[in-house]
Amino acid sequence: MVFMLEGPVLEGTRVRLEPLAHHHAQDLAAAAEENRSSYGFTWVPAAAEVEGYIETQLGRAAAGLLAPYAQVDRMSGRAVGATSYCDPRLWPTGDALCAIEVGYTWLAASAQGTGTNTEAKYLLFRHAFENWGVARLDLKTDARNSRCRAAIEGVGARFEGVLRNWSRSRVAGEDGLLRDSAIFSITAAEWPDCRTALEKRIARGLPRA
Repeated sequence: MVFMLEGPVLEGTRVRLEPLAHHHAQDLAAAAEENRSSYGFTWVPAAAEVEGYIETQLGRAAAGLLAPYAQVDRMSGRAVGATSYCDPRLWPTGDALCAIEVGYTWLAASAQGTGTNTEAKYLLFRHAFENWGVARLDLKTDARNSRCRAAIEGVGARFEGVLRNWSRSRVAGEDGLLRDSAIFSITAAEWPDCRTALEKRIARGLPRA
């Protein structure tokens, strides 16, 4: 049996993670154009690029490289951003995951700071550890992105170090260049404490219908 990376719908109080599809394009185009000032280090399509962005992510999903999601605000029913499982690593038997990364994450400016990111990460982490049984979950960002690094640490991941010239830079004017990547992780042994902390943090937020 070969493991297939398929992400189911993940339902929270504030956000619902739905497998990314072309019907999310209109909402994502609007979300991406609200205010782009926080996207300096992140791959976020412009409105005219959203259809191609979705097609690219679905192509990667078909190749088993990732499981992309739209982040849907439950109150409005609109997609307000995207995220993904990516870089799956299997045990030597090839039939189960040993590690997965959460990445390709962005949110509309209006959804930032609302608790959406915290709950989305909680849903992704919980499924990875409790359904797939991973031993490790990774997150990474441009080492210069202090805002994203703080957000990653805020959801309970531990900083492991910086890998130099590790991945493609998304900074304007740095096409074809590599960036230094700050690497974070959560292990299976750390997940119970991380889960408790995230649940308390989510409970402190305002309830959503």
